[in-house]
Amino acid sequence: MEFASPWFCFHSNQFAFNIVVLMPDSSTRADGRSASQLRPLRFQNGIAPHATGSTLIEWGSTRVICGVTIEESVPRWMKEQKVEGGWITAEYSMLPYSTLTRKARDISKGRLDGRSSEIQRLIGRSMRAALDLQKLGARTICVDCDVLQADGGTRTAAITGAYVALSLAIKKLIAENKLAASPLLHGVAAVSVGIVNSQALLDLNYVEDVGAAVDMNLVMNSNGEFIELQGTGEEATFSEAQLAQLLSLGKYGIRELLAAQKLALA
Repeated sequence: MEFASPWFCFHSNQFAFNIVVLMPDSSTRADGRSASQLRPLRFQNGIAPHATGSTLIEWGSTRVICGVTIEESVPRWMKEQKVEGGWITAEYSMLPYSTLTRKARDISKGRLDGRSSEIQRLIGRSMRAALDLQKLGARTICVDCDVLQADGGTRTAAITGAYVALSLAIKKLIAENKLAASPLLHGVAAVSVGIVNSQALLDLNYVEDVGAAVDMNLVMNSNGEFIELQGTGEEATFSEAQLAQLLSLGKYGIRELLAAQKLALA
């Protein structure tokens, strides 16, 4: 059963949500967006036909292929510890031509760099929060996220796209009678926020990310619960009021992303 689909396109101004953004929103950014506006978002499902589920997520100028494959076994540690259910693992990489200057492949250095290792662990944690591992059965879901082009937010794009690919894979397992019911619990999406030139912004591109005094990544589910928060002051500090402002802005973005995922999976 194939899940190839035509391009799905989502623009953030197509949806209105009853949510308050605690910030002024009158300025225009370098790319023409308002402070609380996502970059245009598109999914192309079925981009990798040999994967159980896949999508190409285009988020502004950032592009990530997310593919899911299934192994009908679990890691050895689960067998040794007699842990029931299944597992989800993830890998993340940036292709050499994804950045302005060539990025050497990890294999050429003989080890995975720290940033990639951190991001793939984050993707794995986020996807494990999306489903009931007991209902998955004794199998491993492998999520691969490969960055084709980077313009800020590659980890948030990878998580948001990975959930779409995971959902497609689960649909295929059910269609093939390998699962009796969906183990999916909640939708999962991620977005960046930050303070640039003293203003809180949603969905930072590369230029904004580099210039941010504070940057933060939010991973949340469709129940409005946090899966992970990553925030730091870049040679700066931020107040409790600014934190509340960033969280409100991020929640607004997550709501829009979840709506976009739902349409892409319809």
